[in-house]
Amino acid sequence: MNFRLFFITVGYSGLSPKAPGTMGTLASLPFGVAILIFLGPQTLFLATLLITLIAIKTIDRYEAETQSHDSQHIVIDELVGMWFALSIAPGIMFAFSDLGVWTNGIAIQIALSLLFFRLFDIKKPSIIGRIDREAKGGLGVMGDDIIAGFAGGIASALIWQMILKSGFIG
Repeated sequence: MNFRLFFITVGYSGLSPKAPGTMGTLASLPFGVAILIFLGPQTLFLATLLITLIAIKTIDRYEAETQSHDSQHIVIDELVGMWFALSIAPGIMFAFSDLGVWTNGIAIQIALSLLFFRLFDIKKPSIIGRIDREAKGGLGVMGDDIIAGFAGGIASALIWQMILKSGFIG
């Protein structure tokens, strides 16, 4: 097994012929949620930082060997963006049994994090698009998704707070 390909394609999900970015995001979601629930948002955030550093170096090596930049099957950046969004949105630790409790918002925040991360990653507004167009190497591949993940997590947290303040849930 080629571990580098397994890593950058998130368990080969990036090799999907249709929507590899979405497949990579969906493949990474359950693992990110599991870390969030069982180990907490701080652990998820730190794990994401570590994976980011490893991914940048791995992508640099891969691109040097293949002579191609930001191949569509590289989806480790989707994992990083999704996990940053998940780690930022709730900001508190939940138990597995809390997933079905709507008033704590974990399921809603997971869904909002997914929605906003993919929206920012696909539309690439402002600095996200600029990083995508101008940055090179592993940092260029990862940079737009890192910012999209942070923006997605912040947007999710803001929407959840607006829902709480409105009295709609609670």
